[in-house]
Order: sequence, then structure tokens, then C-alpha cells
Amino acid sequence: MNDLSPPLAAALPDYLTGLNSAQRDAALHGSGPHADAGPLLVIAGAGSGKTNTLAHRVAHLLAQGADPAQILLLTFSRRAADEMIRRVQRIAAKVSPRHARLAQGGFPWAGTFHSVGARLLREFAGRIGLDPAFTIHDREDSGDLMNLVRHELGLSAKGKRFPLKGTCLAIYSAAVNTQASLTDVLQTSFPWCAGWSAELRDLFLAYVQAKQAQQVLDYDDLLLYWAQMVAEPDLARELGARFSHILVDEFQDTNRLQAGLLRAMRPDGHGLTVVGDDAQSIYSFRGATVRNILDFPGQFDTPARRITLDRNYRSTQPILAAANAVIAQAKERFSKDLWSERISGEKPRLVSSSPGATSPS
Repeated sequence: MNDLSPPLAAALPDYLTGLNSAQRDAALHGSGPHADAGPLLVIAGAGSGKTNTLAHRVAHLLAQGADPAQILLLTFSRRAADEMIRRVQRIAAKVSPRHARLAQGGFPWAGTFHSVGARLLREFAGRIGLDPAFTIHDREDSGDLMNLVRHELGLSAKGKRFPLKGTCLAIYSAAVNTQASLTDVLQTSFPWCAGWSAELRDLFLAYVQAKQAQQVLDYDDLLLYWAQMVAEPDLARELGARFSHILVDEFQDTNRLQAGLLRAMRPDGHGLTVVGDDAQSIYSFRGATVRNILDFPGQFDTPARRITLDRNYRSTQPILAAANAVIAQAKERFSKDLWSERISGEKPRLVSSSPGATSPS
């Protein structure tokens, strides 16, 4: 369903008429001869059609003349990127045969932060001191290299058991992705390892040296080297100019390193769209920080426009009322109240359980 009056529906292209008003505002942001596609933050509540809205925005950009090869679409899984592209292709088919062909040609820069980072580093390797033939280690390979260095430094033979390779790699990864000091990372997330601070510093230095000697990058390096690349103003401008639009899904799950990449490539926010929900930020244990989405609107000279998707298409109103009451307890959040046209007389129940309790028969 949509909320269009007949005159407005007639004025809109067919491919947008199925959206509600907030979804249309997000899809159309920056359109028109005198409009400015400044930074856009879409706060998308649970079940509010986030993916559908983002796909319509991409399709609308194509309809406005954007080149698919100049659209950077960042998601948190390859599967999510593939699904987004499929939706865009279906919508583009409603625009015109020419736009359908454009979309069917694919979006070469749609993928995860890490996959896009790997491609950019291959291309710019010679300019940033990397061998273009570098190898990328997966987590298992990285753990094995960490363990080898750990053994060579004699840390595995300590009287008091030194952290295992998996823990060492997790500490190293947390420091890279949060951009926090090792001391802070240990105190915050690994307090039982705080007594090994000096040894861990030596281990991580030797680990980095081993990677460099072998021309190996781990997953964290894909972001770290990309960040170091855009820290050079000329490279940042060159890279930013390559993309007419940058769109990021699940922005509440980005870490400081990822958010910094976006700001370096788009310091004015022009053409930058981020979509997410501060109430669904649950990956702090992987370095994600809700501050990225909370602080986003004020990070540009012209504050980002904020559009809220609060109509829910999955749940009934009693469930949403309960969810809204819980979310309202957050000390810092974007204001929104999820609502639905789906009415139910059944109210949600709060069920408490304790260890060892059995389910009622």
C-alpha cells in the first residue's frame, strides 16, 4: 500500500508509486534541477522496508543519469549486495528498457567494505608501497601466522599461560578497528590479558613485520591500508571523485575505521547516503560503534538531512507499542515510533525463565 493521493500519484513515475511518503522522500533526495544531493541519513526502523527503499534510491539515481560504474554501494555481506542489485534490476526494468540494460550490466563497486578495499588496494598498490601481488589471509591463516610469531618470541613457553592465538588475533583486530590504544582495548574488552600488555605490543609489532616480509594482508589490513591511503589528501580526492554516489547499508554496524573512510572520501557529504537504525546496533563486540550513526548528521558543514522510516510492515501494533516503550528507555537515540496498519487484539507476553527451568507442557 502507499499513501498517494490521485494527483500526486499521477505526477510520479510508476516505479516510485508503491513507496510510502518517507520512502519516496529518501529515494528522491537530491532530485530536481536545483536540488543538492547533500548527505542523507535514513533512520530505518525494523521492518520498515529499508532494503526496498535503498534499492529504489539506486534505481532512481540511474533514472537521473548516474553511471552504475560510479555508484559505490557498501553492504555487510556479499549476499546483501547481490540481493540489492537484483532488486535494483527489477525496479530499473520499470523505468525504461535502456535503464534495464544499464542495471543488468551490473554494479562493479557493490560489495562489502573488505571486498571493495581489496580491489582498491590492488589498483593503488604501487602508489602506497604494496606489491600488487599481495596475498590476503583469511582468519585461520592469520591465526596461524600470529601463532608462529608467538612461538618464535618464546611467548608460548611462558610459565603463566600466555593468551592463545585466537585471543591475540581478536585483541589485535579490536585495536585496529576501534582505533583505540592497546591499553584501552585490554581494559575494556580483555581485562584478563592486561598483565601481558608489553608482550602483546612486541607480538603485534613482530606480526606486522612478518606480514610485510611475506607481502601478506589480513582482513583488518584491507581497511587499515585503505584508511592510510585516503589519509593522503590527493589520493582521497582522486578516490572520492571516482564515485558520484556512495550508499552504505547497516551504518549502525560500522566501526570507526569504516566511518573515517567515508568522511575522507566525502568530506562535504555530497552524494553520500547512509541507512541504518541506532536501535539495532548490536555489534560493539566486533568494534562497531553506535556513535557513527548518532553523530553523522553534524559531521558536515551542511548537516545531513534525516528521514525516518517508521511504518512497519511485519508486526502488529501491540508488538510495536511494546517495542517503542523499550526503545524509549535509551538515553541517547533518534526519536521514532514504529507503527503499523496491522491490528491485533493479542498483546505480547513477557516470559521469564531461569536456568534449568522446563517448558510448560
